[in-house]
Amino acid sequence: MSETSSSKDAPDVLLVSTYEMGRQPFGLASPAKWLSDEGASVQLRDVSVVEVGDDEIAGVDLIGFYLPMHTATRLAAPLIERSRSRNPDARIVAFGIYASLNEAYLRELGVDTVLGGEFEKDLVDLYSGSDQGKPRVVAEPSKRGHLRFKVPDRSALPGLENYAQLRFPTGETKTTGYTEASRGCKHLCRHCPVVPVYQGRFSIVQPEVVLEDIANQVEAGAEHITFGDPDFFNGPAHAMRVVKRMNEAFPSVTYDATIKIQHLAERLDLVRWLK
Repeated sequence: MSETSSSKDAPDVLLVSTYEMGRQPFGLASPAKWLSDEGASVQLRDVSVVEVGDDEIAGVDLIGFYLPMHTATRLAAPLIERSRSRNPDARIVAFGIYASLNEAYLRELGVDTVLGGEFEKDLVDLYSGSDQGKPRVVAEPSKRGHLRFKVPDRSALPGLENYAQLRFPTGETKTTGYTEASRGCKHLCRHCPVVPVYQGRFSIVQPEVVLEDIANQVEAGAEHITFGDPDFFNGPAHAMRVVKRMNEAFPSVTYDATIKIQHLAERLDLVRWLK
């Protein structure tokens, strides 16, 4: 695809997100950068904010659905069927942890290729055609090395004002951005969908990538950042490096993160730094 795509005016890749709990989706912005660097013309549609039209579906070669959770997968189902009907020649891809967990279901809907937790490089391979002869279910992150991430490209997504805001008891609100400093988790909690994909492993997003992503969102109006890591303290040294550098660069920007209570109990020395 990449040899002809640069001459096309219309996008040749459409990436779709259906649900990210009110956050601007990292899972679209990150692969958008990888694909555009490969020469793709990429269109992003977060349908929780903006609908995707039949003409947008019909005019592309590759359609990718980002499935980070159960709700996103259920909401994507009718869109996948619609995409297959409107564009029977397109390659339809499902990517994210709930894609690999629901392979059989997604194939019934018309999905050609299923990618797991680390999907950026695999999407590039699909776009460039270098996946020919390879399995259509790509190896999970526990079976290969970690990615060297790129700074997400959020320019084609709706502005942060369209997403969830931090609201205080006083009625004050803060425009909120979203990023990820790591993926996966080193724990094996039986209730968690991360476990069967990452199998007790996690990978970090390089600090310089996280910080530049935050800087871009602050420039776009973010006053608060949500870290979407399954557990921010899987790598406490990495997490604290990111938090300290963010605070130095943007001392007025607040943040929230999810941290297992066990990790907080083990690293009480770091709590004062978090504050």
